[in-house]
Amino acid sequence: MISNEDFVKQTARAVGFEHCGIATACELTDDAKRLEAWLNKGMHGSMHYMANYFDLRIDPRKLISGAKSVITVLKNYFPSHQQSSNLPQISKYAYGQDYHDVIRPQLNEMFRRLREKFGDIQGRGFVDSAPVLERSWAQQSGLGWVGKNGNLITRGGGSFFFIATLITDLALAPDAPMAADFCGTCTRCLDACPTGAILPDKVVDGSRCISYYTIELKEALIPADMQGKFDNWMFGCDTCQDVCPWNRFARPHHEAAFTPLPGLLQLSGDDWEAMTEEQFKQVFRQSPLKRARYAGIRRNVRFWQQRPVAGSGNTHSDLVN
Repeated sequence: MISNEDFVKQTARAVGFEHCGIATACELTDDAKRLEAWLNKGMHGSMHYMANYFDLRIDPRKLISGAKSVITVLKNYFPSHQQSSNLPQISKYAYGQDYHDVIRPQLNEMFRRLREKFGDIQGRGFVDSAPVLERSWAQQSGLGWVGKNGNLITRGGGSFFFIATLITDLALAPDAPMAADFCGTCTRCLDACPTGAILPDKVVDGSRCISYYTIELKEALIPADMQGKFDNWMFGCDTCQDVCPWNRFARPHHEAAFTPLPGLLQLSGDDWEAMTEEQFKQVFRQSPLKRARYAGIRRNVRFWQQRPVAGSGNTHSDLVN
């Protein structure tokens, strides 16, 4: 007879997730200390929401009354095709539809099937939109370890995965946490980070990350000390993942919704510059790129166009409007 835990994992795979792990709902004491230190150093930049609901972030039982288990699922987003390196680069997670709109219905369907099996259980699914330490729970449930670049890394598939959680009052036997760290002495992500945002001891200064500047920062200006440090990135940044040796195991996803939007991978700087706000809103209404807004994308494109080009002597020394 299939165990409750196996049923949960089989259900996760049936609705579209590649991996599923289970942990007992409890307070994440060590993570609380690390998060507090990170916030106190201002490494969240203008992402003030990161400091909100601190007590909920570190204890899911305060987020969901009576919570007993945290079920973590992973969904692959590694693409089969990528952009030419001379074009404005877009982070791979943003090639297709907004992952929130894809994963949330799958989580809801998973929970519906669990309630059909186990009765009137209570719970809620979260997709990067609530105070949940997803990577910590993924490690707690044995799915992988948090690498030096701050990403969850799996031994069998690398790090190009979305993480989602289902917190429930269903009591389940937990999986063994991932105790090992298979990064070893490798420092490729630290060495390759264009802005030096990745620090020793698995600390990532979010306020210096290219993804922060190109997605989260809503201000019109990008500081001059970021001059020449964005490489070819226009939206997000995958550098620390691209250089990670574990991502040699990454395999293309099978999610139709993550198929690149038509023509997206071929857009040049001129194409982006010529795009009107109406066109942007129409084309990217279901895309993660809408998070940066039209004004942010135009700012990023202009910054990309004025990047230093090897051998050209062209540099950018002013704030970009």
